[in-house]
Amino acid sequence: MNRRFQMYVLGNPHAPLSTLAGGGLLIIASSRFAFALVACAALLWVYGLTVLSAFVAKPILPKRGIRVILLFLSGFIGSLFLLVLWLISPLLALGSAFIILLCPVYCMGSEIFAHLAAQTLEGALGKTLVDAGLLGFLIIALSLIREPLGFMTLSLPMVEGPGMVELFKVDDETSLLPIRILTSAGGALLLLGYGVALFRYLRKPYLKEEL
Repeated sequence: MNRRFQMYVLGNPHAPLSTLAGGGLLIIASSRFAFALVACAALLWVYGLTVLSAFVAKPILPKRGIRVILLFLSGFIGSLFLLVLWLISPLLALGSAFIILLCPVYCMGSEIFAHLAAQTLEGALGKTLVDAGLLGFLIIALSLIREPLGFMTLSLPMVEGPGMVELFKVDDETSLLPIRILTSAGGALLLLGYGVALFRYLRKPYLKEEL
């Protein structure tokens, strides 16, 4: 990881763990690994296509109220992702619909859209994809802890059938019973709190450089 990328990830005041932006999405989407993968793909789709569409339509977009227009645009792009997923796997789309529809809301929280006029297409696209990738990585990392320890299984998206397939399943209901709190929202908040604390610890040297 080069120094510039480290500065953007750890020194960025709009990073997901810096401001808890995307906290709700982190908790909901990380309940199952299959949902986490769908959420990561949806974030990359919405962030990337919103930036591309905004630059294509830049000459005709008004200067006032542009954030509202971009919110509707990102919502439309998110709906297209949901439609494509529905055509591929209806049950998976049904189970992850709320997660996908949350992605445009957090997309508009990216700092790139506040300064879109001063950005180049390459710079804005690169930064938004990094933001989407970081949020997606956090969701996947949390799901890899919550699902195996909470549900005693690990799921993957599936085109046919119920929309997801379980790679393994531990049937012993008494094993690691206390740790199954991770399946609840309270357990996810606990993990998120540890993640925020670790992020702020790693961020301290970069904050000192800015002073």
